[in-house]
Amino acid sequence: MNKAELIEAVAIECDITRPAAARAVDSVLANIERTLKKGDEVRLLGFGTFSVVERAARKGRNLKTNETIDIPARKIPKFAAGKNLKDSVE
Repeated sequence: MNKAELIEAVAIECDITRPAAARAVDSVLANIERTLKKGDEVRLLGFGTFSVVERAARKGRNLKTNETIDIPARKIPKFAAGKNLKDSVE
């Protein structure tokens, strides 16, 4: 499912127009992104948790030249599925 299909599904299930569903989906995604940028986490009970984790600096290898390179530390988003989501997929 892509974003357009998600918007269509929300519009049908909530009996609202596509533009209204698009605003709702965009708002949810923007709020999750804004919260993660602040370093906080978003917990959706039964669905999962979005958080930010620090990936440590490490050594890598350029496969073309076989040269060792330094990969800097950085923050990355992480999603951990909740129990209900895990159970529904099985």
